[in-house]
Amino acid sequence: MGGTESKVGFRRAILNLTSRTNQTIDTSDDAFWDQFWSGTVNNISDIFALVTSDDIHSLREESPGNFMTLIYKAVEKLDSAVMAGPSMSISEQAIVLNCIRLLTRLIPFVFESEEWRSFFWSKNSVEFEDSLHNESCNNAPLAQILLKKLCDLLFCPDFTIVAPVQVGPDTLEDYSIESIQHIWEKGVGFAYSRKTPPHIDSNRTEILKLILACFSETMYYNPQDTTQPNLWLSYFTSNENKHALPLFTSLLNVICAYDPQGYGLPYQHVMFNDYREQLVEISAQVLMVILDHESAMMRSLEDKAQPENYFTFFLSRIHREEDFNFILSGLIKLLNNPLMQTYLPNSCKKIAFHEELMVLFWKMCDYNRKFLFYVLKTSDVLDILVPILYYLTESRNDPAKVGLMHVGVFTLLLLSGERNFGVRLNKLYLTRVPMDLPIFTGNHADLLILVFHKIITCGHHRLQPLFDCILTIIVNISPYLKQMCMVSASKLMHLLEAFSTPWFLFANQTNYHLVFFLLEIFNNIIQYQFDGNSHLIYSIIRKRHVFHQLSNLPEDPSTVSKPSRKRSNSQAPSFTSNNSTDCFNKPPEDWSPNREWVASWRKKLPLQTIMRLLQVLVPQVEKICIDKHLTDESEIISFLQNGTLVGLLPVPHPILMRKYQPNAATSVWFRRYMWGLVYMRNISPRIWSETNIKLFEVQKMQE
Repeated sequence: MGGTESKVGFRRAILNLTSRTNQTIDTSDDAFWDQFWSGTVNNISDIFALVTSDDIHSLREESPGNFMTLIYKAVEKLDSAVMAGPSMSISEQAIVLNCIRLLTRLIPFVFESEEWRSFFWSKNSVEFEDSLHNESCNNAPLAQILLKKLCDLLFCPDFTIVAPVQVGPDTLEDYSIESIQHIWEKGVGFAYSRKTPPHIDSNRTEILKLILACFSETMYYNPQDTTQPNLWLSYFTSNENKHALPLFTSLLNVICAYDPQGYGLPYQHVMFNDYREQLVEISAQVLMVILDHESAMMRSLEDKAQPENYFTFFLSRIHREEDFNFILSGLIKLLNNPLMQTYLPNSCKKIAFHEELMVLFWKMCDYNRKFLFYVLKTSDVLDILVPILYYLTESRNDPAKVGLMHVGVFTLLLLSGERNFGVRLNKLYLTRVPMDLPIFTGNHADLLILVFHKIITCGHHRLQPLFDCILTIIVNISPYLKQMCMVSASKLMHLLEAFSTPWFLFANQTNYHLVFFLLEIFNNIIQYQFDGNSHLIYSIIRKRHVFHQLSNLPEDPSTVSKPSRKRSNSQAPSFTSNNSTDCFNKPPEDWSPNREWVASWRKKLPLQTIMRLLQVLVPQVEKICIDKHLTDESEIISFLQNGTLVGLLPVPHPILMRKYQPNAATSVWFRRYMWGLVYMRNISPRIWSETNIKLFEVQKMQE
């Protein structure tokens, strides 16, 4: 009953505030303002339910002075809490949490209005400046003051960290809130572990949600406005944030140290609340957003006296093998968690933030080359590969998962740019993860090829711009594939057969790129790994007509136009393909095939090696089939295994590795995807759902 009455009182205070449209309430009226955080509500869901979007819109538009005062007073309470530090009482902690929850509710509505966005960066009121306890905050914008206080609170003993000793008023003067010893979890840069009570994890989560809400101003920019800086992130990641290093290591360690299984008891997650999971999820989102800030400018760190983003700088400087092992083993454990199979149904906890983990792994490999080389040094990279391929297979037909597909493919493209990745793929694939794939016996390269074939042939049509990237990955690994199984070899030939048909080649200005990629794959394997790939050689011989058709491809415009018209009448799909690392630039629409266009690339088709192979091996295979009356393909494959083309093929071409190269288009796309992911993942409460998002389109279901 008491809880209901307190909620009614809080709601009454909100109505009282919104009804005073022509009355500015005095900032010194503490009795009035304290109603909004005096402990009458005790969770963020109540705040979101009791403070409606209509209330906030009404307050913002009709009582702007009171709206500003409400925000000022909430930040003022946070300032007082920081000054109290470890001597905060339980009731004072409750007030701080309610201020944090209320600001989490209000700030998105400030960003929603272009006129209000400058509020946090304009000159503060005199009353607010006078109320601050720390003189260093004077004349600083409200946004910087808020972020500074939130960072301070993230390292406050008995509130967000476990006090190493009993801290009270007598020892307050010896207490340093900026101590590096207050890192939350054992791991990178910190060797000690303390048992953390659930309420501390919960408090950290509440503060990080508010920090994420502060960063979300980007959601309210138009996607075309790529030059608009996010001042919140710029300040947070600069050297003015004295907590940057302990906060970076705290977020990273909390993520990588998390074990969803706990003690390993079945159905443990059903019986007990896991406050740590919520903290890990929001930590991954905050770290993901921070690492993406000004990512293009971070490429030139060596040319700057000071880094633009200290969090990315710290990530790039990790170098100890024990730290790499901690990060990699943690990510492997979490990424493989949803793949776990148990005898008891639903007995193991399954995490749902694997997309954030994939983004973090991508960013870590991209920013820290030493970490990338460590990942590729052993077969541990395969424990990352398998879950990524699993997520790609499961998400290929879901239009809502197109972003995940891009991140997964970009990550594999980044890995494939290194020789060691192709070498590691030769390890036998023994762990059978349930995927919708043909049954095969082979290595991890076979698994990768079968997954990519499934994506190309059975995936959503919005994945077509990824075909170049997918084939580029196979091109990069092809010189190192020692042995392909028959199933994967047949799938590669199937792709060439489909992509080399005239109706497909002439349907788009760049479709022929896919044929070039596939021919390069075959050439690499023939030139560098002929001895162990008799299955692929056999498939090439069986489908030799495909290569003969390519070598005799018609150039006459009248011949070219027929399949093009056939395509337009049958409404066949159009596969768009572009530069291998740029899946976002669309080819011109006003285009039609002609003789000159066909001639410009047909003469460059790399068919010499394959045609020479066919010239040598086809007569030999035909002769042995006639002489020995062979009808079983296994005997022909055995013959090919013992054959050689030494001295008969053209001089091997140099191995060309195509590396992932970020550009403006991919950066814009990723920012939209990342914030869309944050938007969808934060559903309790829905922080941004009642505001007008501009960065991406939000489609709301009819009730």
